[in-house]
This record gives sequence, C-alpha cells and structure tokens, in this order.
Amino acid sequence: MEKLITKSENGVMEMQRDASGIDENEKYRVMEEELNLYKEKQNVAAGKSKIQKYNLMEEELLRPIQKIGRAGKIWIGFLVAICLCGLYAYYLQETKSKYETISLRDYTMWGVYISTFVFYVALSLIGALMSAILKLIKFEWYRPLTRIAEIIAVASIIMAGVCIVAAMGRPERLYFLFTYGRIQSPIVWDVIVIMTYITASCLLLFMPLIPGIVICRDKLTNKPAWQKWMYKKLSFGWNGAPEQWKIVKKSVKVLAIMVIPLGISIHTVTAWLFATTLRPEWDSTNFGPYFVSGAFALGAAGMIVAVYVFRKVYSLEKYLEEKHFDVLGKMLVLLSFCYLYFNINEYVVPAYKMSSLHANHLLDLFIGKTAPTYWLVVLFGIAIPAILPMFRAMRKPLPLTIIAIFAVIAAWFKRYLIVVPGLSHPFLPIQDVPESWMHYFPSLVEMTIVAATFAALLLIITVFSRLFPIISIWEVAEGDGVNMQKIYKPIKPEML
Repeated sequence: MEKLITKSENGVMEMQRDASGIDENEKYRVMEEELNLYKEKQNVAAGKSKIQKYNLMEEELLRPIQKIGRAGKIWIGFLVAICLCGLYAYYLQETKSKYETISLRDYTMWGVYISTFVFYVALSLIGALMSAILKLIKFEWYRPLTRIAEIIAVASIIMAGVCIVAAMGRPERLYFLFTYGRIQSPIVWDVIVIMTYITASCLLLFMPLIPGIVICRDKLTNKPAWQKWMYKKLSFGWNGAPEQWKIVKKSVKVLAIMVIPLGISIHTVTAWLFATTLRPEWDSTNFGPYFVSGAFALGAAGMIVAVYVFRKVYSLEKYLEEKHFDVLGKMLVLLSFCYLYFNINEYVVPAYKMSSLHANHLLDLFIGKTAPTYWLVVLFGIAIPAILPMFRAMRKPLPLTIIAIFAVIAAWFKRYLIVVPGLSHPFLPIQDVPESWMHYFPSLVEMTIVAATFAALLLIITVFSRLFPIISIWEVAEGDGVNMQKIYKPIKPEML
C-alpha cells in the first residue's frame, strides 16, 4: 500500500493516491492528524524563536543599566557641577541685594526665569503628544518612544516649578499662594493645572514602568544593595498575574486620556497669564492656541533630539530605527505649519493695520533692536522645520536632528521674545528712572541659575535612564506579538 500522506517541498501536506481503496474518511483523518502534528511543531519552533528574541531584547535594553562607563560618570559629574553652581548663584540672589545680583526691575520684572518657565511648560507637552495621543490611536511605532517622552515631560514640569521659585525673589511666599490664593487669579489657575498635570504625568510614567522594575529586580542581581532594595519596594509585590496586567493596561489608558486635556490646559492657562495682563503686546485672544501649537512643535523637535542621543549613546539603533525619524520628521513639518498659521494670526494681522496699540512692539520686532533675534527664530524655529523635512533625505537621523536642535534653541528665544519685549512697551512711558531700567539683559547670576535648570533637567533624564530601561521592554515585546504573561514569570516577592 502506498503512503497516504507526503510533504511537498514547501511544507504543505498533500494526499497521494490510495491504491488499496481505503475508506475516504480514514484517509482524511490520517491527513488531519499529520497536519495538526506539523502545525504543532511549527508553533513550538515559533514560540522558541519569540523567547530567544525576547531574551536578546531584554539583554540589550538592560545593558545601559548594567554599568556606567567613564564617559557616563564624567557627564553626570559635569551636570552636578553646573547644578551646584546654580545653587550658589541662587544663594547669592537671595542673600545679597537684588540690584546687585539680577537685572530685573520694575518694568522688566519677568526675564529669563519666566521665559525658561514657559519653555519648560511647552516642552512638557511632549508627554501628551508622543505618549498619550499615540497610545490612544494605537500607532504601533510609538512603543519604543513612550518612556523617553514621559520622562522628558516629568523632568520639564519639575524644572518649570523651579523657575517659578527662582523668579519669586521671596520663595517663602510660595506658602501663601496655597493658603491665601484667590481662585480668580490666573496664577492660582496655573498652580492648580501644574500640580494636576505633574501628578498625572508621574503616574503615566510609573504605571507602565512597574513590569520593567520587576525585570530589573530579577535580572540585575549584581547591583548595590540600595538599588536592589529600591527595585523591590517600587515593584509593589508585582507577580505578573493576569489581573495585575489588566489593571496596569487599564490605568495607562485612563491616564493617557486625562493627560491630553491637562497638557493642553497647562499651556493654555500659561498663555492666559500673559493675555490677562495689561500689556499691549499680550492683548490677544490668540495666545491660547498660539502657545499650544508652539508647544507641540517644540515637543516634536525635542523628541527627535532625545531619540537620536539615546540611539547613539546606548546603541539602540535596533529599536530606535530610521522609520521613527521619518515619522517624527513628518510630524515636525505638520506641527510647524500649524505653528506658522498661528504666528501669522499673531503678528501679520496686527501688522497689517498697525494700530498705535501694537506699533511700537511690532516695529521693534520687525526692524528694531530685537529684529535679528526675531527673524532668526522665524527661520530656524518655523521655516526650516516646516520645509526641509519634506524631503526624504532630510528625514534621516543626523540631518533631522540638526534641524531639531536649532528648532529647540529657537523655541527658547521665541519665549524670550514673548516675555521681555512685551514688558518693554508699557501703556505709560518709562520716565524718571535710571537708564538701565529701560533695557534688560540677564545678569551672570540669572544665566547661571537658568543653566543649572537645564543641567538638572538632563541630570534627571540621565539618572532615570541609568536606573530603569529607557525603552519599555514589555510594550515593545507585545508589539512584536510576544505574550508577556506566558514568557516572563517574575520571582515571587516572598522568595527575594
């Protein structure tokens, strides 16, 4: 009797002619058994392949945490040194005469501190843009980027609060803002939104981090005792039960929904701080969407720079791919054009009629002493990011990152141009005051404190990436079709 079942070259099971006339049902039964056996072997092989792929990914994404090299220690030491210089500058500011240490006066009472505050608030919107929105619309390419966006958002909003304290001059009065604050004040609105947003952002960062903390707890057994203790405490008894996975995923979804309106609100309320102040340059109903659109554009540019740095420093080219830069470049173009639209509404429309209310400020920006800075901001902060990434060659990692770096720098100067020149043209003319009061240029103390906030921002991000995986292991694994509940079994907390 001839064989009933054979395997073709491409692995498909085929039935040959039965010379003995065996019942057709029997032949199909044998064929089905052989086919099921073949599929089972294929599934086992695929499962082993996924496990091997996951193990390799886990090893690669934990590598930056395993050991800090010499360059990493020098970088951290450099950032700490700048932070210490900033603390000393702040000590001088608070213990010596303000007329000696800072350049803020009655007219320009907001300087680089508030400019940097607005910059950080804008940068914090990166969490809503790159994490929350992309998670909800389920673009799979977002998975390696979410944690980078979330830690930048948390660090930025913390530094925004530091800038406010530095600008107060009397930090002990911050207490009175909570005890005697009036809900009619836009400043109280800003405090409420900032506190809510930072809480939601920290939760959005921490909740999906818990499975990663457990992986660090179980795999990084050669770390110091304090670090292992930290992983153990922060894992909160996670054992990978299906109910826990369900809670984490549902919590992340709820938080992502919350963060989007909060992120937009925080920058809208910040815009209202200016729009509700009696200054002709800030007398605009366009400020809310104008600020939000600029924040989204800055968030895209900041994300490009961060992804490039982590890609190179931690050798993550396998996970932060060129396709991510291609998509981020397209996003930068779209958001830059949106920002351009609101800039036209903010500057071109008032300039067309050139009313006496806005004339001094607009002429100063277009052809006056601040014109060089203004036109460089337009060029590097709007025009180039809107045009060059349209070309595929400009969406490659290096050229796109260079464009994004200039866009980020231009974004800070843009906030400076909103704050400082806006205070230089009050309704009543500046008179009977020293000449220095009519102009503002930040003092060395102010610049040192602002530099320290940037160093602290980078220090928070650096230290975080050295303690926890900067790319979410389980989210990337699930994006590749890996069932984490089946593949990874955490060590039970009582066994540690």
